[in-house]
Amino acid sequence: MTMPPFSSDNIYRHNQTVWDRLARENCDWSRPVSTDVIQAARKGQWEVRLTPTKLPAGWLPDVRGLRILCLAASGGQQAPVLAAAGAEVVVLDASPEQLALDKRVAKRDNLTLETILGDMQDLSAFADETFDIIFHPISNLYVPNIRQVWLECFRVLRAGGKLLSSFYNPVVFIFDRDPDLAANGLMKPRFVLPYADITDLNADEIQKKQLNHEALVFGHTLADQINGQLTAGFMLTGFDEAFQSDPRFMIDNYMPTFIATCAIKPV
Repeated sequence: MTMPPFSSDNIYRHNQTVWDRLARENCDWSRPVSTDVIQAARKGQWEVRLTPTKLPAGWLPDVRGLRILCLAASGGQQAPVLAAAGAEVVVLDASPEQLALDKRVAKRDNLTLETILGDMQDLSAFADETFDIIFHPISNLYVPNIRQVWLECFRVLRAGGKLLSSFYNPVVFIFDRDPDLAANGLMKPRFVLPYADITDLNADEIQKKQLNHEALVFGHTLADQINGQLTAGFMLTGFDEAFQSDPRFMIDNYMPTFIATCAIKPV
């Protein structure tokens, strides 16, 4: 079977539809925080996470009065907490249903935050040097060009601004996903990095993902994830790793597969 070529736009549209469905199904990233969490944040007792573990000390100590972009980070979780903690928050995400969850929490708890539908690769909705902080938890596996994401982040941050991001260690993308292998405790390398569903899976496998309404993903190299930030102009000031709290793949049991970085736009 021959599949039609994938453009950046139809990848975006497909993944948008997937995340709209996940939001309706109340997935882990689509469960809004409670009013109790918001009330605590208003009193200065709050946290947001890039990985399953707490942010390293000093990465985001105080957000009062800061303008924050929650990039591809909707779902009624981080953005409302940051707004309740005193930040001026804008959320950009590809999923209208995910953004609706942020709006729901904002309305419920009388918070002010702005939501914008868009592609993380294109921040043209914002002028240069608009934000003090960009909070970008694991999501760039859904776009093909992350170096463009880093360039756009650098442009819209003010001098001295901070980019907090997280992503998967690309090792998770190299193994065959045959469930029979996993059932026998086996890991079989199959794919070479950088990985992309649209080029590394065969036509039947891609069609199966589409019929199952699964997102199309990309396993970006560490060079693109980390050196991409440096090349964009950032200075890396923090690096953290964390184990998957609910392992999906065999490799998750043997090494921390979440990576988080803290980067600064030089003054």
